[in-house]
Amino acid sequence: MKTNHKILFIVALMLIGLAIATITNVALNFREYGYSNAIEKSKMTAEIVRDGLTAHMVNEVMDKRQFFLSNISDLKDVQSLWIVRSDNVIAQHGMGIPNERPRDAIDRKVLKEGISAQKITEDSKNAVLRVTIPYIASANDNPNCLSCHNAQEGEVLGAISMEFNINDVRQTGAMTIAKIFGINLLFLIVALWVTNHYFKPYIHLLENLQQGIKRARNGDFTYRFKTTLKDAGSEVAEQMNTLFEKMEETFSGIRDNLSTFMSRSNISCSDPLNSTGIIIKELSDVYKFKKTIELDSSKEAIYDRFIYVLQERFHFTHFALYEVEKKSKERKLIYITDHSSFCLPIVDQDAMECRAYRTNSDIYSTDFPNICQNCSVDHKEYTCIPLNINDDLALILSYSAKNTTTIEALNLVLPSIKNYFEAAKAVIESRTLMDKLRDSSLRDGATHLYNRRFLEEFIDKTTEQALRSHLTYSILMIDIDYFKMVNDTYGHDSGDVVIKTLAEILQQNVRKSDLPIRYGGEEFLVLLHNTTSEGALQVAQKIRTVFAAKKYQFGSDTVEKTLSIGISHFPSDADSIWKVIKFADLALYEAKHTGRNRVIEFEPRLFSGGDTF
Repeated sequence: MKTNHKILFIVALMLIGLAIATITNVALNFREYGYSNAIEKSKMTAEIVRDGLTAHMVNEVMDKRQFFLSNISDLKDVQSLWIVRSDNVIAQHGMGIPNERPRDAIDRKVLKEGISAQKITEDSKNAVLRVTIPYIASANDNPNCLSCHNAQEGEVLGAISMEFNINDVRQTGAMTIAKIFGINLLFLIVALWVTNHYFKPYIHLLENLQQGIKRARNGDFTYRFKTTLKDAGSEVAEQMNTLFEKMEETFSGIRDNLSTFMSRSNISCSDPLNSTGIIIKELSDVYKFKKTIELDSSKEAIYDRFIYVLQERFHFTHFALYEVEKKSKERKLIYITDHSSFCLPIVDQDAMECRAYRTNSDIYSTDFPNICQNCSVDHKEYTCIPLNINDDLALILSYSAKNTTTIEALNLVLPSIKNYFEAAKAVIESRTLMDKLRDSSLRDGATHLYNRRFLEEFIDKTTEQALRSHLTYSILMIDIDYFKMVNDTYGHDSGDVVIKTLAEILQQNVRKSDLPIRYGGEEFLVLLHNTTSEGALQVAQKIRTVFAAKKYQFGSDTVEKTLSIGISHFPSDADSIWKVIKFADLALYEAKHTGRNRVIEFEPRLFSGGDTF
């Protein structure tokens, strides 16, 4: 129902209610007036009859009273009239004429109680009021009632009953009510016309406002308000139009500016206000994420934050995050939710086997059956997303779901995930660069092996953990025999060649878990992780043999060099790695002083006990 119809309906109801109340009040008043008028007439008639009968009694013409009563009955509106005597009067003066006997229960009740009684009888055509009034004996009357009647003060002597036709009063009331109804109906029509004529422009303006606000709630501020009003309503329409123009311009600018910060979003909402709010919320969350990771000390900590977002914000349940070294093409697992790998082992060895990395495009299993032949996810849908950081590093995000519906729901949040990654990208790159700088400060510039500073940090972090975890290390202290002679005879460049050759031999003959370190000058140290004494001895002998087989051409001279190696074991030789290094150095000293080009294991006899660690 339109607003103007509602207002007209309400006004009509109010006026109709007022008319009904007015008509009801008039009808009741007319009815009450008719009854009251008839009762007053009955009282006057009763007085006249009483006085007339008294006169007849005084004049001793009571036998003529019938004529008198007949004349009274002929009065207008009096349909009938009769007199009844009380038992006391009947006992004193007789029954009287037949009409003076009680006719009904009303007469008998009034004679008994001495109280007037009224009764109305109505039908569709007539309305009759019956009134019965008692005559009470009193010494104060003139003449004195008690002088003629053998009665006491206040005793009922008789009663007069009359029936009045009040139909004229009812008809007059009906005509009056009809006139009032007509007047009210005319007033109702005029009031509705006036209300519609003068209020319709305001109602139209309100409907305009309602429509415009409804569209504004959905983010549409293109609506413009129109009105024929010339007063304050016109000003309201103009002000609302100005407000909507500014809102349209402002929110268009906000959307454009937000798209600058968040070029991708998973928001598909037709309501610009709602979508703007969602974008601002996501932008705020991404900003908080970025401010948090900027204070993290390593890229590993940043990866942990990113994994937390995937789990807690986007509710990923089965996913893996990989790091790819672009130069070596090796892929390293950073995190996986369970032990079920997404890819075949070959992918970890060669990242080019990863379709997402090789094509630098998002891979969706829903696009084509078996789209990635190196994927090992069976009976599940999966998605692989390449996340490029810089020319040296990239990430691969892989996730899966049991059915198409679930994976498509996860795919919808990819734009938001990429927004988080874009926020983390620069920080990861910065931490990677810091790691490289730190790594370069921990490596020897000539051999690219870790240096003594790295060894110090490693030992400080490792000793207690190794003791708790029952890890073992074998320390090889290696020194090039007569190395100073190479520098003195052929120059330092030749000495560098020998040094680099030894570094290469060490890297080629130890495991990835072992650490070859340039300890200083021509001295090298190797930490063999979790190996036996026999294993350490075999590695040392192999290094010595391979190095001794190398030939160097310095000018016209062919030069061969040898190594002396000392071995000590942690924690069997000592509960401190630094002590073990010292013992390995003592074993090396023994090897040099017993002929060189040999491997010597530490024995307690080599330690004089004078040093304290």
